[in-house]
Amino acid sequence: AANKMEKAEIRANKLIEIASVTIAANAGDEGKLFGSVGTREIEEAVNNAGGDITKSEINMPEGAIRNIGEYSVEVKLHTDLTQAITVVVEAE
Repeated sequence: AANKMEKAEIRANKLIEIASVTIAANAGDEGKLFGSVGTREIEEAVNNAGGDITKSEINMPEGAIRNIGEYSVEVKLHTDLTQAITVVVEAE
């Protein structure tokens, strides 16, 4: 159990270093997305930035992101360890 927690802490430190990821999405004039940004897009952006997460670890209680803007998303890396990361969604 201590080994799993240690690995989770290492992954959390990587997320702290990354701090935020930017995702470009197709959006209309009013900032509303054509579609949405979900766990799959966030997982891909974080992993491309050097993180190591799976989409099942991403907690999005309000559902997928449907507007451009800045959002705080929690990543549950271990039963006792959750790390927040900022997701910036901007128009393509």
